[in-house]
Amino acid sequence: MEKQKNITVLKVIAIPTIYALLLRFIFGESTWNGVFNMMSKTFLFLLPSIVGALTVYFSNVEKVKTFSYRFFAPWIPIFAFFIITLFFAIEGWPCLLMILPIFLLAASIGGFIGCYYKLRKKDGKLYISVLVLLPLFVSPLENYIGANSTPYKAYTYIDINAPAEKIWSNVTRVRTIKKEQDKGWLTRLLNFPRPVKAELNYEGVGAYRAAIFTNGLVFHETVNEYVKLKKMSFTIKALPHEIPLTTMDEHLVVGGKYFDVLNGTYELERLSDKTYRLHLWSNFKLTTTFNSMQVGGQTTS
Repeated sequence: MEKQKNITVLKVIAIPTIYALLLRFIFGESTWNGVFNMMSKTFLFLLPSIVGALTVYFSNVEKVKTFSYRFFAPWIPIFAFFIITLFFAIEGWPCLLMILPIFLLAASIGGFIGCYYKLRKKDGKLYISVLVLLPLFVSPLENYIGANSTPYKAYTYIDINAPAEKIWSNVTRVRTIKKEQDKGWLTRLLNFPRPVKAELNYEGVGAYRAAIFTNGLVFHETVNEYVKLKKMSFTIKALPHEIPLTTMDEHLVVGGKYFDVLNGTYELERLSDKTYRLHLWSNFKLTTTFNSMQVGGQTTS
């Protein structure tokens, strides 16, 4: 009895985890990018759902009848999958952290699917087998339809009590920012490169500006509109081959296949004799097969 129990536990955890690792290998293989892609609905939503379904399907019937078990048990192989990929440096932890909520929710939904087929009197094994193979057929179809490049706009501003000349000199050329001055807690948490300084060769249209970050990340900027003390717009180019492989996860690298920053604008608005509002707009694009799931195509933050 104890041996049978151990075998069941092993099946409940090991089989879904191995399945997830196998699909990670298939979808992560660069030579198969035209057919299988990790930045896809198939990988991000269907894979964890199937992991959840397998977990519950291989579980004891009495446990399966419990709502909490169907909901939470699928999380075990998901965490096992994440720990293994992190330990062997298959994935970076910032990427894993961002997709964790999606995987957990999808796995729980899969748990209820697995419950349905577990309690089904016949054909349960057949449907589960079909479900396991489904990503291998859905992903090529999704990639055939193609990825969408969706533009996004980010916006922020700050009110500053200082002369316009002083503000502008610190906008066009940014002096070295010490680590303790960086207030970007989220980027620190995700271990993203932090800003260090910005250099500008001259003030005017056609000028070259280098925004330098830690870990070798540099934004190459070309000024295409310049009004002294009022406005500076520039195109932005990040060159992936300049960025060390250890700097960012391959799925998050700026200027890569999935994410790129396009341009930015600084604009200085006078509010009073002593106060100015500094506006910053930046435009970027995301290229994936699941962009169409977002409403409107643009966002502002």
